[in-house]
Amino acid sequence: MKFKLLTDSDYTTLKPFFAGQRHLLCPYSLSSIIAWTSEVYQPYGAINGDSLFVYANFTRRKENSHLILPISPDREHSPEELAEISRQTGYGTYWFVPEDYLKRHSKSGLEEFFVIEQQKGYDDYVYRTADLATLAGNRYSKKRNLIKQFERNYSEKTGNVTIKTISPEDVPECLEFLERWCEERDCDVDKDEDLACEWNATRNALKNIDALGFRSIMLSIDGTTQAFGIASKLTETMSALHFQKASTQFKGLYQFFDRECARRLFPGLEYINKESDMGVPGLIQVKHSYHPVMMVKSYKLSLRE
Repeated sequence: MKFKLLTDSDYTTLKPFFAGQRHLLCPYSLSSIIAWTSEVYQPYGAINGDSLFVYANFTRRKENSHLILPISPDREHSPEELAEISRQTGYGTYWFVPEDYLKRHSKSGLEEFFVIEQQKGYDDYVYRTADLATLAGNRYSKKRNLIKQFERNYSEKTGNVTIKTISPEDVPECLEFLERWCEERDCDVDKDEDLACEWNATRNALKNIDALGFRSIMLSIDGTTQAFGIASKLTETMSALHFQKASTQFKGLYQFFDRECARRLFPGLEYINKESDMGVPGLIQVKHSYHPVMMVKSYKLSLRE
């Protein structure tokens, strides 16, 4: 099995493998797999028969290098097959194994082949699209109030606010806003490797907004970009909102824009996956405040000797 570095030019060739993709964790988005390419994370892929095998190579933290579950439009690989793949490739660890895979294969010798560990901080938050698009009910009253405050000061009707799909011509403006967003939050990508990877992935997604099949919107106030959101389709019923940035200078903007992302990005899909919190306290609080309908637990499988 020969692995090669995956790039944006591979997207069209590999997309058919994700037809009917069933795993509910965001790492199973082809768009995201490629966009996260950086100096420290490099996705490699190999095609063997009806399956795509993806290996995440971490250049600095070798202990984090891993496979994800094989991608196939026709079948799911058994624990015995996963073990054989590990032996053939020499890659003994699978990350981002959804809990439902463990349940389906609990009687198929899974623990005979692998040590199973939950990956703390990597559980994905899943919401009903309708909940985020309407914010109905008492539990969302504070968010509706913030949105009303924003709408009183800024409105699409008066021309202050414009929302549109991100086109290649809009990318330089979005990149400029990303720089400002980081300055507002006093982030330092040179000191935080995880933040640097997320920063780089966001830039890659913007620069390849069409080539990688992303859906996106951007919001401008008085002609200046102040927010953008980038998503992809994950399963037949779920989208993944990978990157969402909004300026902190406008009260209620984040809540307003989050609602617009739910309304405008994949409105025909029932669920929105907003990825994990990675154990960051601020993210944990915000993600729970939107009342997820499920948490998709992530597990690591390590091949037994």
